[in-house]
Formats: sequence, structure tokens, C-alpha cells
Amino acid sequence: MARPKDQAKRRDELVAAAARAIRTRGLAGLRVRDVAEEAGLSAGSVSYYYPDLDDLLFELHRDAVDRFYWARARAAEAEDDPVRRLARLVDAGLPSGENDPLSRVLYEMHVHAARNPAHAVLMTALWDREVSLYSAALAHGQDTGEFRLRSPAADIAANAVALEDAYGLHLAGRNTSLSAARTRELLLGYLAAETGRDLGQA
Repeated sequence: MARPKDQAKRRDELVAAAARAIRTRGLAGLRVRDVAEEAGLSAGSVSYYYPDLDDLLFELHRDAVDRFYWARARAAEAEDDPVRRLARLVDAGLPSGENDPLSRVLYEMHVHAARNPAHAVLMTALWDREVSLYSAALAHGQDTGEFRLRSPAADIAANAVALEDAYGLHLAGRNTSLSAARTRELLLGYLAAETGRDLGQA
């Protein structure tokens, strides 16, 4: 029997393999065999660690949520200036393009949330954490006198996260009328209007 440390490493490898399989094939119709091929293992080996495929998908979703959130949190914490902090939040939240690996997994898993309450909990948690990041950045800017908020910080934050998700979905869906650069410009424009500060050069 594998040692606990080795088991944890193998589970991490299978989560990464599941992410690659979803990026390649999509979530619909995903099979244990697909994950096994990506991991270079037998289907039986995958099932040994994750007897139920949805257990693996849940772990993948949880891992993606944590990695996405903490990358955003670190990006924001690295900036003391309120204007640059808000711009860094935008940069860390929008997909880099149609093939952004983490965003593609998150969008696939969020669709799954409509059919699975456990995944819906993860989606809700990510939403709440992202709104909290924006709310804190907006409040920081207001407290320092850099921002003059037109609406409550929580409302601006919720709209910003919703816009990110909407634009990101179009990028992931290969909408040729929208580019990553344009989505950044549009979101920064919304935040500039709500904060009274030009964010375009941040």
C-alpha cells in the first residue's frame, strides 16, 4: 500500500490530469478512462484513489477555486496603491485569452454546479471571496481618499465579478468579437466610472 505522502502526491497528479482532460475534451461525457490516459495510468489505478469520478471532479473544482482565489489575493496584497491594487485585481480575474487553462476548468465546473449541490457550494464560496476582495480594495481606496464611490462598495464589487464572469465566458467560448484586451478595457472603464479615478494606465 502506498504511503500517505505518496498517496497525496498521486491524488494531486490525478487532479492535474483531470484538469488536462477537461481542457481537451470538456466536462460533458468525461470518463475515468480519459483521466487515466492523461495521467499515464490504468483506469483501475484512477478508481483506486477516486472510486467515484465525481469525487475527483469535486477535488479538482476545490483546487481550482483555491488556486484562482489565492492568486488574486496575492496580486492585490502586493500593491499598496489603491489604483494599482484595483487594476491588479482585474488582471488576475480576467482570463488571459480563450485558452487560459485555469479559467477554462472553472467555467466547465461552474456549469456542473447547476446539477450538483456540492459544486454549487464551491461556486458560491468563490463568488463571495472574490466580491470580498473587490470590496476591500474599493474600501481601501475610499479610506485613502483616492476613490469617490458612486455606489456601495459591495454593489460595485458584485457587478465587477459578474462582468468578469460574463466576459470570461465569451472569451472561453471563442467569441471573435471580443478580445482579452478589450474585456480589460471595458471592466476598467466600469470601475473608473464607479470610483471617479482613471484606471486605464494602472
